[in-house]
Amino acid sequence: MAKESICKDARARMEKVVTHLQEEFKGLRTGRASTGLVENIKVECYGDFSPLKQLAVISTPDAQSITIKPYDTTIISSIEKAILQSDLGLTPSVEGKALRVVIPPLNEERRKKLSTQAKEFGETAKVSLRNIRHDANKQADKEEKEGVLTEDDAKRTKDDIQKLIHEYEGKLNDLVRKKTEEILKV
Repeated sequence: MAKESICKDARARMEKVVTHLQEEFKGLRTGRASTGLVENIKVECYGDFSPLKQLAVISTPDAQSITIKPYDTTIISSIEKAILQSDLGLTPSVEGKALRVVIPPLNEERRKKLSTQAKEFGETAKVSLRNIRHDANKQADKEEKEGVLTEDDAKRTKDDIQKLIHEYEGKLNDLVRKKTEEILKV
């Protein structure tokens, strides 16, 4: 690998960390209904667990409710059970061949708990970034030993990786700040 490829690989991996954090945030409840809230809940059906988004059409007819229409109506009770067992605190109601989940307003205590959870997700993502930096620095050291990179190139590579980590930590901090504000907004 050369200097450019080490940095390119690190950037690609850091992008994945940001994308993963955004996906995690979709599952955090705010005051509004969102399909992202339930789409990754694992539902037991056909002898296996599948994400809800693969088993049903999920929509938000209004800001306070989510409608779930399973492709196979025989799994409605499995979907209901999975939503009840999730830690989202939601109670679905069966309406014919569909389920409706009304999103109750969050109380102060729940908002604080969710904002803390958002910050924890952000910290986990930062740890992932640091691991990527560690791997990239190790790769630069290895290539310096093998003679692929000069000492100066290895140092420049590490400096570039450090700049990358600052850039991506900034992105993570922005995501966490926005999500926390969204959760705490009454």
